[in-house]
Amino acid sequence: MDIRPRAVPPRVLTVAGSDSGGGAGIQADLKTMLAHGVHGMSVLTAVTAQNSLGVQGAWELPAEAVRAQYRSVVDDIGVQAVKTGMLASAELVETVAELLADTDAPVVVDPVGVSKHGDPLLAASALESVRTKLLPAATVATPNLDEVAQLTGVVVDGEAGMRRAADAVLAFGPRWALIKGGHLAGDAVDLLTDGSEEHWLRAPRHDNRHTHGTGCTLASAVAASLAQGMAVPEAVRAAKEYVTGAIAAGFALGGGIGPVDHAWRHR
Repeated sequence: MDIRPRAVPPRVLTVAGSDSGGGAGIQADLKTMLAHGVHGMSVLTAVTAQNSLGVQGAWELPAEAVRAQYRSVVDDIGVQAVKTGMLASAELVETVAELLADTDAPVVVDPVGVSKHGDPLLAASALESVRTKLLPAATVATPNLDEVAQLTGVVVDGEAGMRRAADAVLAFGPRWALIKGGHLAGDAVDLLTDGSEEHWLRAPRHDNRHTHGTGCTLASAVAASLAQGMAVPEAVRAAKEYVTGAIAAGFALGGGIGPVDHAWRHR
């Protein structure tokens, strides 16, 4: 048995809500990080009662509990990247933004607004805090088209509108915007841009309704690759490839929408 000390893997912190069904949220984030060979750590912002049919209840944690978790991990263990997901309220958004401003690591912001089933996961009163406090802290922001509309008012109904959506998101201050066009017809196309260079990422659309956790998984994959030293365009391309495979391998759970398969490369 080899007992030599092993190198410490890159460390990635997710700041997000729990999904009791295991397909999205903290659970998806940690599975994705494990699949990428990094050490995943978590700051829990909310607990949800959630399954394949939807969200039956959600309870946010106090800001002091979120702050204590974050400081506990970052001050002792350190991080090479941070990913944010469900933050629920303006108070939690502002608390997390304040913590991120004091952290020297790339940040991937998934501005979660609603669940896959349409359940609200962010209070309407928190939108301004996301725009003015959270997005400026992001190395990469990863909104889908519904979240773009919620945050900017820009409604996209085709690829031609994705540039306009990216400009509107970049105006709030993230270094890069990844506009996810998965809700459009045709191939799954995303646009990554920092306002000067553009990267269009295309993948075939898989005929699989079991896509719960797609957004969480993509953002966590980007964070994991950034922690490993990849540049943003390379990290996003790698994440897109991983998520495309995970969607293709998504499986049924319960009576509704099942999750993507985070372990598809290992099965």
